[in-house]
Amino acid sequence: MRPSPTRRTVLTATAAGAAALGTAAAPAEAARRGHHPPATAQPPSRELRSLLRELDSARIEATVRKLVSFGTRHTLSAQDDPDRGIGAARDWLLAELRSCAAASGGRMTAELQSYVQEPASRIPTATKITNVLATLRGSVTPERVYVVSGHYDSRVTDVMNAIADAPGADDDASGVAVVLELARVMATRRPASTIVFAAVAGEEQGLYGSTYLAQQLKAAGTDVQGMFTNDIVGSSTADDGTRDPYTIRLFAEGVPTSETPEQAAVRRSVGGENDSPSRQLARFVRDVADNDATGMHVRVVYRRDRYLRGGDHIPFLERAYPAARFTEPAEDFAHQHQDVRVDETGKQYGDLPEFCDFDFVERVARVNAAALWTLAQAPGTPRGAKIVTSALTNSTRLVWTRGTEPDLAGYEIVWRETTAPEWTHVIPAGDVTTYEVDLSKDNVFFGVRAVNRSGNRSPVAFPSPQS
Repeated sequence: MRPSPTRRTVLTATAAGAAALGTAAAPAEAARRGHHPPATAQPPSRELRSLLRELDSARIEATVRKLVSFGTRHTLSAQDDPDRGIGAARDWLLAELRSCAAASGGRMTAELQSYVQEPASRIPTATKITNVLATLRGSVTPERVYVVSGHYDSRVTDVMNAIADAPGADDDASGVAVVLELARVMATRRPASTIVFAAVAGEEQGLYGSTYLAQQLKAAGTDVQGMFTNDIVGSSTADDGTRDPYTIRLFAEGVPTSETPEQAAVRRSVGGENDSPSRQLARFVRDVADNDATGMHVRVVYRRDRYLRGGDHIPFLERAYPAARFTEPAEDFAHQHQDVRVDETGKQYGDLPEFCDFDFVERVARVNAAALWTLAQAPGTPRGAKIVTSALTNSTRLVWTRGTEPDLAGYEIVWRETTAPEWTHVIPAGDVTTYEVDLSKDNVFFGVRAVNRSGNRSPVAFPSPQS
């Protein structure tokens, strides 16, 4: 076991290091807005910057307008009309993802994932629901998987109206456009881990497509270490006309949806309400995507989702997968779930493409790309992280299981005050599986993250007590 630094050394040296990192890494825009990167921030690599430059707002706009052109994409709309309805949208999306796969040298495959949903809430008759998927297989650790999704179905005011035009430009052609653009750009590259690009159906009727996708992954024992849904990411303009074109919200739950009574008892005893796997995933996104390479501020919201709403990350949370939701900074509800119409005052209603900001959507795609690419290239989140509680001491000993990645270089210990929202201190631990810090485990929160030889860091693992 590596000897611990003294308590005084830890408190002074790590604070100084964090301050230096913050000064070096803070982009001009972030500094102007008063946002400063956390101590755990990872500067974008040259490879990542090159990838981000390939994302194209014109392609994103073309995707949104094409999806709108199908008239309606309601889950209960026509599945066999070549020009109108959800079936036409499904077939077009599959062709697009197959085109991406054709450029991948065999690393990417595209497929339809279908099942028949028997009558249920908002599904009056047995209905085929189809997800359109592209899987980019990892070249080093293909068994580790990350998922990014948007939903391609749409609706108007009456959620059961499958006939009226339901353009669904913002909700959620914008999210699907992000997914397609990520698939296009990443198809020609070699991520270490596997990435699944998903356009899911049935969201507006009750998260049916994403539930089926999550069920299939869980049944197969898939090691999904992160999932993002992009839902309503098309506009930077609020209902009062104010604009915030450089912020994206990321909703991340605290108390896990899948928590068992035993896990709840541990959480209550250690105060881990702000340290769920999804919160660590959200902190990771801030670390890698809130910078000058994306041009965006990631506003993490400590909630599973907005009031009265829910998204396609929830079925993943229900199955104990870390997941979070990207949504624009302030919504305009006149352009969501509305019949297309002009009222007596001349106000236009309806989710139309003219109310989208495609440069904004491109920056949202950059945030997704920075997070997904770094996750796929970095080591996996450490497993078996424990904080030893067998004796009463004023120091802290952490243990964990060494990862199997061939390029694993070692580990870092992170810590913060219990009242701090983000990790504030980083201590290099080396290629070990136990480390002692001369700080009381009673006073601060600790975590462990892995580092590879390229300098990519994993999300943080929050340790549970080991007696």
